[in-house]
Amino acid sequence: MARRRKGNPIHGWLVLDKPLGLSSNQALGKARRLFNAAKAGHGGTLDPLASGVLPVAFGEATKLVSYAMDGSKTYAFDITWGVQTSTDDAEGETVAESDLRPTADAIEQVLPQFTGTIEQTPPAYSAIKVDGERAYKLARAGEEVDLPSRDVEIYGLRLTGSSDDTASLEVDCGKGTYVRSLARDIALALGTVGHVSALRRTRVGPFTEKDAFSLDKLELLSHSAPLENAILPLETPLDDIPEVAVMDSEAKRLRTGQAIHLPQLGEGVVLITTAGKPVALGWLEEGELRPKRVFNL
Repeated sequence: MARRRKGNPIHGWLVLDKPLGLSSNQALGKARRLFNAAKAGHGGTLDPLASGVLPVAFGEATKLVSYAMDGSKTYAFDITWGVQTSTDDAEGETVAESDLRPTADAIEQVLPQFTGTIEQTPPAYSAIKVDGERAYKLARAGEEVDLPSRDVEIYGLRLTGSSDDTASLEVDCGKGTYVRSLARDIALALGTVGHVSALRRTRVGPFTEKDAFSLDKLELLSHSAPLENAILPLETPLDDIPEVAVMDSEAKRLRTGQAIHLPQLGEGVVLITTAGKPVALGWLEEGELRPKRVFNL
């Protein structure tokens, strides 16, 4: 007999404002305990030295985590000039120094080099796997880590502030972009060195910081209002996917894995609903609608 999962059957998304000093998994664990949720996962890891938007999926929303992670993201970050570190952030050891401090005009002039499709080498201290091991584990063990470069998408890059030793920037980017690598490469393009000294994620796809709740705020709310009021609908990360409404009898067939015939519609991934309620993610092709991920709601 299957073991019953403990906790409340919550289905939807929490936009968590992850604090500094916690890993994403630690923040997820705290949020899950506050909601006493039976099942939870997160979309898009943030380092302990980064804060900001961490989408937390509860229940059946965990089936959509990959869609949340694939969405574009926005980060606000500071580059401190003159010191390059082993981790490309404030946590690492100094590996290079420079006395050159770029002006705001000089920074503005190099930013176009880092927009569009750019080639980027991830930091040695990253979660990328090398021969089955995480790169950061190999680097911490003193091994030489040589990660191949890859193409990433930078949709926008803006200078938002500048002082003698630090520049503040904001970037809109695609999946797989490392802000630490971006900061390192901007510094090198300016003839100096630098590292990320502050990092905050302000958006993951449709999840933004204006909808985010801190752990402290959730703790306070838990004493005065139902925490479920902070939950966004399961289908929130699917805002750019067409919706196909079906009858209840068709929904029942789809939930059992059967396809239904739907002529005169397009092709591709769709959100299937009945009476406004999500049924499944489906694939529409040649007049046939097939379920890919069924939601048990």
